Amino acid sequence: MNIIRVCACICALLVTLPLAETAHAQGEDVFAFIPSGGRTLLIQIAKDAPADETKTLLTGKRSRAEWMSHLKARAKSGGALKNLDETELLTLANYLDFNMPLPADMVPADPAKADLEKLLPKDGRDFAMEECQFCHVITVVVTQDKTQDAWLGTMNKPSHIEIRLTPEQREALANYLVLNGAIPEDDVPEELRVGGASY
Repeated sequence: MNIIRVCACICALLVTLPLAETAHAQGEDVFAFIPSGGRTLLIQIAKDAPADETKTLLTGKRSRAEWMSHLKARAKSGGALKNLDETELLTLANYLDFNMPLPADMVPADPAKADLEKLLPKDGRDFAMEECQFCHVITVVVTQDKTQDAWLGTMNKPSHIEIRLTPEQREALANYLVLNGAIPEDDVPEELRVGGASY
């Protein structure tokens, strides 16, 4: 890691950590403006869905288009899926395409009682919050409007090559940002409209 990247990372942490700590102390989620990722959406719907429906999601193998069709059909019959908008459904379909089926020994007998937050693989939002914020304020990432190829190109630049993600996780992150990024700066909490990458 070069010295410029190290300095940028330290500066970003010095800016971001106090903001997060202040918000946490006040009981607020300063990052709530960033849309939920597929893992969070899946946990959200699993709370109210019948166990067999959740198991279908956890054990199915479908393409993104097939998952989207399945989710839309299930949303018409009610349940928690009906509360998701088109982007959320697509975010969930992408997550399921990338991560399902779970290995049989990881599928809980009663998903509603399982700790799905620990069980399920991380999603694009998780990767953005954990990896992107390591070196710059998250706003630098989530306000950009890029194609998937452009995001993957950014992640393969020398300044980003050391990000601790597999190629598949990088693709999941890029996919999440294409769907959920380009957040207008007016939607970003004022305290997060500062800083940025220095490379």
